Amino acid sequence: IRLLLRNKLPSVHCQQSAAMSGLLINQPKYSWLKELGLSEDNPGVYNGSWGGSGEVITSYCPANNEPIARVTQATLAEYEETVQKTREAWEMWADIPAPKRGEIVRQIGDALRKKIKVLGSLVSLEMGKIYVEGVGEVQEYVDVCDYAVGLSRMIGGPVLPSERPGHALIEQWNPVGLVGIITAFNFPVAVYGWNNAIALTCGNVCLWKGAPTTPLTSVAVTKIVAEVLEQNNLPGAICSMTCGGADIGTAMAKDERVDLLSFTGSTHVGKMVAMMVQERFGRKLLELGGNNAIIVIAKAYKQVPVDQYLAAIEQAKQQGGTLICGGKVMDRPGNYVEPTIITGLAHDALIVHTETFVPILYVLKFKTEEEAFAWNNEVQQGLSSSIFTKDLGRVFRWLGPKGSDCGIVNVNIPTSGAEIGGAFGGEKHTGGGRESGSDSWKQYMRRSTCTINYSKDLPLAQGIKFE
Repeated sequence: IRLLLRNKLPSVHCQQSAAMSGLLINQPKYSWLKELGLSEDNPGVYNGSWGGSGEVITSYCPANNEPIARVTQATLAEYEETVQKTREAWEMWADIPAPKRGEIVRQIGDALRKKIKVLGSLVSLEMGKIYVEGVGEVQEYVDVCDYAVGLSRMIGGPVLPSERPGHALIEQWNPVGLVGIITAFNFPVAVYGWNNAIALTCGNVCLWKGAPTTPLTSVAVTKIVAEVLEQNNLPGAICSMTCGGADIGTAMAKDERVDLLSFTGSTHVGKMVAMMVQERFGRKLLELGGNNAIIVIAKAYKQVPVDQYLAAIEQAKQQGGTLICGGKVMDRPGNYVEPTIITGLAHDALIVHTETFVPILYVLKFKTEEEAFAWNNEVQQGLSSSIFTKDLGRVFRWLGPKGSDCGIVNVNIPTSGAEIGGAFGGEKHTGGGRESGSDSWKQYMRRSTCTINYSKDLPLAQGIKFE
């Protein structure tokens, strides 16, 4: 039997409880949080100095809904000040040779290595993923730092043959300037790392707004990076941070001083961000929704928000689905639900085409290879896909022009766990952006085609002569 398995990407939603008063950071069990420079109340703005006078938010652990610590977010005035300081820092950073910038990135990677276990524990505590995946996120940041160090000695454009005698034709790559980075809660370290390490090496400065539900992770990471910059007598504003909500995100999207905006989040919000950036003819890098298919006999599941989970199951039943296993909220503290398998749905059922961020696997039976490929491609999202097969011909049809239309196309491995050496991103409603490896660095730079005349004549291209 061949099955088309469409699984949802994982996430966890922090549900705040006003009744909770004691903070986890004050409990001996969580004293390790202070190794990251965290305290009961944490400033949520960094631009060379720490501050924040906006709304005070409490970060909660989704495993038990207990409060961890508080963060004071940025006001719009503090955002304005941070942008100004970040752009001022670019004046110095852009003058530093790329290999020297790479050395700073190397030191950032080493600093992260020293804190990898405790920072991974924070990701697990605040975001909700298991500890090994939290550590894996930090490792991704470390790995992309290593990659960026090598890149710092390789960035360059080609020397092209000119049709005119005594002329040279070259491509020159320069940094775009200020890169705004808005990241999502489900990868609160890795996605920032992909952007930050490559952007810095390319000669850009960064302004980061993390997810409002993982502010402590944003603060902890920024403290590690800031210490490296300070030790090298560099402006801390090279890597600025403003914790905040939609007001800060909207300001970044509309701000012409943000030369490139990298946004990771839902397709719905990403579309609004894209329109705001496009309205000012700005650059954008979008990493949006996924709805990944695996063509194989298998089962897969992960964890997430209870409300969306229950709603998705009800919708699936209404649309003809049959609950095979799971489907219940687990009776325990926190936000736990059973992994769920549903069969009997049509391939074009609305729920199948919806990214719900819940641990539900829809099993769809197909008859032909062409049918399976078509079902994979008919959803709006185009992030990742995979096929399990020993048929070599099918492998290359899957990778070819009539195969998967996703940005990540795998064979005999799951749809998750991309390596940093390749470009990460997707097509269609996933946004089209690329981060991390391969030639993703080009998104953080602007290209100039340069013609240099070293002759004594002034010939025109295409042999044109004005006589």
